[in-house]
Amino acid sequence: MNATVASEYSSEIHSVPIEHRFNPYSDNGGTVLGIAGEDFAVLAGDTRQVEGYSIQSRYQPKVFNVGDDIVMTANGFAADGAALIDRFKNQLQWYKFDHGGKKLNIKSAARYIQHLLYGKRFFPYYVSTLIAGLDEEGKGAVYSYDPVGSYEREQCRAGGAAASLIMPFLDNQVNFKNQYEPGSDGKKKRELRYLTLDEVLELVRDAFSSATERHIQVGDGLEILIVTKEGVRTEYFDLKRD
Repeated sequence: MNATVASEYSSEIHSVPIEHRFNPYSDNGGTVLGIAGEDFAVLAGDTRQVEGYSIQSRYQPKVFNVGDDIVMTANGFAADGAALIDRFKNQLQWYKFDHGGKKLNIKSAARYIQHLLYGKRFFPYYVSTLIAGLDEEGKGAVYSYDPVGSYEREQCRAGGAAASLIMPFLDNQVNFKNQYEPGSDGKKKRELRYLTLDEVLELVRDAFSSATERHIQVGDGLEILIVTKEGVRTEYFDLKRD
């Protein structure tokens, strides 16, 4: 690498290039995923927060119960994620004040988050956003977003540092892609079905355990938020700490 002057105001020589452009973003690692069941929804994330090769925290939650039986994650740049979640929580309270304490449904919440993200499209939140909850029929719902607000409802979605490792696993085990009925000679695709909650929890633990082995920005702990008709509950499991 060519040696360069540290800045235009110093003659000190360093072997790193000067970055003149404005770069306010940082990637703090971690991975999240959401899975929708027949009568439940699950949102999970590891608890490691990093900056480059340094671990900043071994317990920094990435999944949050924002109220009204809605759970949310905004993983990527930790400061942007915290700002987006706080802003949505604030607007959720204003919704209750304006509508006599009425509960916000997951479909309306998804649309509102789309407005928040699109409103920042010229200086977007550097995050991978997911929300999960139950729809009007009591079925699990997971919505995923890009940084400027495009969103869709999905059966499952992974985001963050190890998304490229986990998403193919979810496609195979949740969406049953490239799976065929035994004895059909590869002609009859396996029919889609909802996984049970126990199956989903086992799958989530397997996904994060595998990702921890292969990605240095994932690890320490696994926090899972489970939304059912009874409300939201949390489960926690240890992951590798190296």
